Amino acid sequence: MTSVPGPESIDDLLARVRVVALPMRVRFRGITEREVALVEGPAGWGEFGPFPEYDDPEAAPWLASALEMAWQGPPAPRRTRVAVNATVPAVAAGEVADVLDRFPGCMTVKVKVAERGQHLVDDVARVAAVLQARPGARVRVDANGAWSVAEAAHAIRVLDQAVRAADASRAPGTGPVSLDGPGLEYAEQPCASVDELVQLRARLAADGVVVDVAADESIRRAEDPLRVVRAGGADRAVVKVAPLGGPRRLLAVAAELGVPVTVSSALDTAVGVAAGVAAAAALPGGVGAGGCGASGDGYDDEIPAAGLGTGGFFVEDVVEPGTFALEDGHLPVRPVTPDPARLESLRAVGDRRDWWLDRIRRCHDLL
Repeated sequence: MTSVPGPESIDDLLARVRVVALPMRVRFRGITEREVALVEGPAGWGEFGPFPEYDDPEAAPWLASALEMAWQGPPAPRRTRVAVNATVPAVAAGEVADVLDRFPGCMTVKVKVAERGQHLVDDVARVAAVLQARPGARVRVDANGAWSVAEAAHAIRVLDQAVRAADASRAPGTGPVSLDGPGLEYAEQPCASVDELVQLRARLAADGVVVDVAADESIRRAEDPLRVVRAGGADRAVVKVAPLGGPRRLLAVAAELGVPVTVSSALDTAVGVAAGVAAAAALPGGVGAGGCGASGDGYDDEIPAAGLGTGGFFVEDVVEPGTFALEDGHLPVRPVTPDPARLESLRAVGDRRDWWLDRIRRCHDLL
């Protein structure tokens, strides 16, 4: 273990763990139930929830993050609430409005695209449905590295035009579609590798397509999270607390990246989302820190809307409804304590609990 505060022993840590399984409203990342381990420490609660396919070295920072929140607590905040984006999975266009209903007041929307088995026409229809249901919203798309450079260049141009053409005030057949409006805010991880992202940015510039490229997996799953920006492969960064090892590590990486930063979640419970909100609340504001310019009210547009609204994907969470909920498109900056009754009703038992405890033991040995 490092010198960072933590449990006295692995037995002490395991005695504080509660493993839960949260049913989901829609399939997301190929799952319909989300398992995580929650840890209660002297400073509050932390969450350990690396996805099952992650090996122990990749999962270990998630445990460091849980221990930081449980034994140190969050960093000092600069704002009292954080704007978040709605997230629309790769659902049919007809389902988009129902999804957005779970994100009241969110005027930035991230749309999943490039889903296996779907086509660009499906992505365009999904984006159009977002803007029909929520006129004037900023739109981001996330391809999770699924496109080649050529596919990404074409898809981003088409999706950007689809956003620019959306005008709720224009009746069909009343004249030419204007492409002068705001387009995509950014395309998140359009290609898998850093080299491809570098090539894509050059291709977009040559094609006159003005859309930012944001890196997610190229930061979150990289040995060197700064490499993609140093190589010229990203205009923006999407960063998550747990994969980087905790809120304080996220803040340090964000400062070194020197590009606009979106704090996102990894399909977390309210405990994990609260850690993301804490990190976003501690980011410096203003354009130089990755924001959109200070708004003057202390919280709205100082930083890009965070991708922390994933609680809407759960049928049930570990807190009572309304205790840590979106209000006017924002989440509050405050500690989250799970409801004991929900911890009991959602607890994972038997082999699944043992699987998580064994994983914690192995990851603890790597810290």
